[in-house]
Amino acid sequence: MKLSMNIPFLHSFFKKKNTPLHVPDSILVKKLKSLCKHSDLRVYSNIKIYHHKIAYTVPLIMLDPLRGLYIFEIRPWTYDDLKNADIQKATNQESSLKTLSYDKTHQIIRQKFNELRHNDGVPIFNYLIMENLSTDEYQHLNDSFQTLLPVDKLIFNDSQDSDIFKKLQEVVPENHTLPGTDTILGTLFVQYTILQGDNIHIATQEQIDFINTPLNSFNYLYGLPVSGKSSILLLKALTSLLENPSLSITIIKPTTLACDIFKKRLLDLIEYGIIEVDITAIEIITPLELLNKHLKKLNKLPAQNVASVDLSKMYKKFTLSQIVMCDDVQLLPLEFIEYLRKTQQDTTLLLVQSTNSQSEALLTKSFINEEREIHFLQTNPYAKALHLAHTLLVNNPLESIMIVSNIQTLHNLQDEELKSFLNTEAQEISSENHLLEQTFSQLTLTTYTDINTLSAKHIIMLDLCSTNLHTAIYTLNLAEKSVHVLYEDESQEIIDLKEMYESSKERRGVEEPTLS
Repeated sequence: MKLSMNIPFLHSFFKKKNTPLHVPDSILVKKLKSLCKHSDLRVYSNIKIYHHKIAYTVPLIMLDPLRGLYIFEIRPWTYDDLKNADIQKATNQESSLKTLSYDKTHQIIRQKFNELRHNDGVPIFNYLIMENLSTDEYQHLNDSFQTLLPVDKLIFNDSQDSDIFKKLQEVVPENHTLPGTDTILGTLFVQYTILQGDNIHIATQEQIDFINTPLNSFNYLYGLPVSGKSSILLLKALTSLLENPSLSITIIKPTTLACDIFKKRLLDLIEYGIIEVDITAIEIITPLELLNKHLKKLNKLPAQNVASVDLSKMYKKFTLSQIVMCDDVQLLPLEFIEYLRKTQQDTTLLLVQSTNSQSEALLTKSFINEEREIHFLQTNPYAKALHLAHTLLVNNPLESIMIVSNIQTLHNLQDEELKSFLNTEAQEISSENHLLEQTFSQLTLTTYTDINTLSAKHIIMLDLCSTNLHTAIYTLNLAEKSVHVLYEDESQEIIDLKEMYESSKERRGVEEPTLS
């Protein structure tokens, strides 16, 4: 329904370069947000729905998982404004501070659902927030106004929490057959959508807060292990580009394979969200590729690896793009991070790092499966790895198991033992090779230097003395269901990893399997 007060509308609600209808957190908006803290309701203000090349701003939208979507228009109309107005239905009007245009919002929501879900989605209900009109004043308005906007669809400046909640709850009976919350919100808001295979997750509030917060010239994103740091980095980059299509963005991932996996995730998200952006504006590269860009600019020969470059002699400013984001900082050499900070002073720099301290983390919710089993086994690692792989293969597919070791052990397993003992082929994954050159349909073998961005349901770890604590922790946290850490002699790496695991278990306050 549309409402006109014979005053020309001020601006288009649905043009790409529209001026957003700003929604301040007034008392009524705060009351609506407060309702969500104590219920399953989810509310978003001044949020954009991106569709193809167009961005649509919705002033206030709420999801009730058992009823549908509530669309709120917020108007400053007073009793004096309304009593003298010529209230009438209007057609082909755009939303402004002087008009209502719910059907435009319905149109884009229906279109998103039809293109993504091939259905009309969920029910949509309209409400009007009257910041400067009381319940008593409404009663004194003429019948035409009350007919067009019935009292049960209005929220007045003197409405109590219980009255608001009642109006929302009584709009329609509960419907337990609606799609899940993540499916509904993920369909509408690509900027907050995390894709994991066939699963869709909507970002948490602390993740959304980071996505929405403008970046400074230098930024850190600290997060607990498995808190969605890489996913939020991806969403931050995509949202930045959606808001400013002229931006150039560089994302640094530790390995070639990690870059390819990240590129695929970005393309999958763009395709899923039905949005059109210039994908070439986001470049995803390794540290070595970055250094070779810089060396080329300095008319020097390319390097074969990062370690072969004296980074302290390359501190001259080198602008990669307007925004530079570096993921998994804890896995990269400190010299390279210092090099980034020195050379990217004219850019917006974001460093993403895992932390085990909740006091440091911006992302404090970890999605580690609290029921996964972690075992430290002092044994013959080589023989035990074969035995464990054989046992796991009884009830698990090949691709759900990953063995991580040093390069020599990996080659020994690949060349002889696995094939004869398990009667199956194994795939050696190398981070230097591209994604299309490798398959993930077999039992996976890889080294600690190649582990970035990989994951598996079950991980067997050998040769921890060949890696550092950061990488060992990172590898352990990639397992979804079980980890077996195998060692013959208890090294400092094993002691540190055990202590780290025990302290994290105490922080979560959950019972874990007894360490063997």
